[in-house]
Amino acid sequence: MAIPLLNYALETQNSRVKGHGGGDDDQARIFSTQQVLNNSDTTALIEAAYRQIFFHAFKCSRDAFLESQLRNNQITVRDFIRGLLLSDTFRSSFYRFNNNYQVVTQMVQRVLGRDVHGQAETIAWSIVICNKGLVGLVDALLDSQEYIDNFGYDTVPYQRRRVLPGRELGETPFNIKSPRYESYWRGILGFPKAVFSSSASAKKLPSRAAASRGGNPNDYRTWVSAVGATRCVAGGSTNTSFDYMAKVPYRKV
Repeated sequence: MAIPLLNYALETQNSRVKGHGGGDDDQARIFSTQQVLNNSDTTALIEAAYRQIFFHAFKCSRDAFLESQLRNNQITVRDFIRGLLLSDTFRSSFYRFNNNYQVVTQMVQRVLGRDVHGQAETIAWSIVICNKGLVGLVDALLDSQEYIDNFGYDTVPYQRRRVLPGRELGETPFNIKSPRYESYWRGILGFPKAVFSSSASAKKLPSRAAASRGGNPNDYRTWVSAVGATRCVAGGSTNTSFDYMAKVPYRKV
């Protein structure tokens, strides 16, 4: 018998605050099939779904079959989101590179559009992964009343209430707050690290960069500096006053 979802206290308040006033550049743009008027609107909706789930979708990451079904109204936006979450791309590039806690955090952010309500909710959803796997977690999130109330079947999930009145700085976007790979895999995959210009941590050039390969004028600085000044002769004239042409042999007729 599977363990039911544990109860947890609500801690994140922003997602539960209703918006007042008109939208601006900081408010999320809502993509819904109810607002689709032409093919370009459908394309924009599909791109928004890829950004929400993958943060960025390369050409090889796209699912042409799912896109075709959505364009022909064979599936809903909710079904399209489910297909992306259960795709091989999501499993191979995200799910297998994170522990259960990290998976829960990012799945709640991407699917429900909010942060988790503390460690209690993280533990509750991680138990669902242990009992039902990724498929069970995806279905539980998409079937939840919270998802249906906020996004329904026709709206692409988005980060809710990023900006609140009275706050100078809103919430950080999820794709910046939660990286795709956790620290363990970032070290294994060799992700680049920040290099500071201080004297203690300044990056040094490798020894191969100092090897002489010829053709560089700097390679001849030592040789040129060793050459003495122009040699002087009696009378104060230099050797440049000699008639070198008279010394050149030539054939007489």
